[in-house]
Amino acid sequence: VQLQASGGGLVQPGGSLRLSCAASGSIFSIAVMGWYRQPPGNQRELVASVTAGGSTTYADSVKGRFTISRDNTKNTVYLQMNNLKPEDSAVYYCALEATSSPASTFEKDYDYWGQGTQVTVSS
Repeated sequence: VQLQASGGGLVQPGGSLRLSCAASGSIFSIAVMGWYRQPPGNQRELVASVTAGGSTTYADSVKGRFTISRDNTKNTVYLQMNNLKPEDSAVYYCALEATSSPASTFEKDYDYWGQGTQVTVSS
């Protein structure tokens, strides 16, 4: 399985970005997908996850602003980020957990990782 993340960039506070993560392989539709982020000098943290059945979870810091979704016909998971704040600046990673559910909150349980895409929120 290979994961290719894209969509990062520089955006002003209050702006929006949509990240995409395209997966190769045949297990995407039965796997949990997650988005993690790692701010400079900090540990990687789970932002959002979606199970094979579409159940979602979010970090408290992004609830109401970010939306994770998946399109199994395109083997792609998305992270729509609205009302971005400077503290959202980080390298964002997509990850695949080879189970249908439930979604783990532990980084070690994710089996495959994308290369990361930089999101910078600054005026």
